[in-house]
Amino acid sequence: MMTSPTGPRHWQVETEREKRRTHELKSWPEFFEPLSTGEKKFELRKNDRDFKVGDRLVMKEWEPNTGKYSGREIRMRVNYIIAGTGPGGITPYNGLVAGYAILGVELDEDDPV
Repeated sequence: MMTSPTGPRHWQVETEREKRRTHELKSWPEFFEPLSTGEKKFELRKNDRDFKVGDRLVMKEWEPNTGKYSGREIRMRVNYIIAGTGPGGITPYNGLVAGYAILGVELDEDDPV
């Protein structure tokens, strides 16, 4: 068993950190604001990035009327995932289209903007 200088537990923590990925995502103002206050604790997303629990999200406020970013961003962490299975899937997940996911998220206090 490989260990780090501070022991096996530390090695395991470092390995888990390495598995985390960071995703930069657009967020329209009506969704960005409640995320930034912590009121909204989920994201419905196309799961084309293979989201995993522990991933970090950099949510960038996107202004659809101007086609530009506002400059505001927040960092979130994925803490839960429900992946869609589509019709014929196991209840209660069959209502969520295959290829989409609901991500449980929280503000990432360890990685402030």
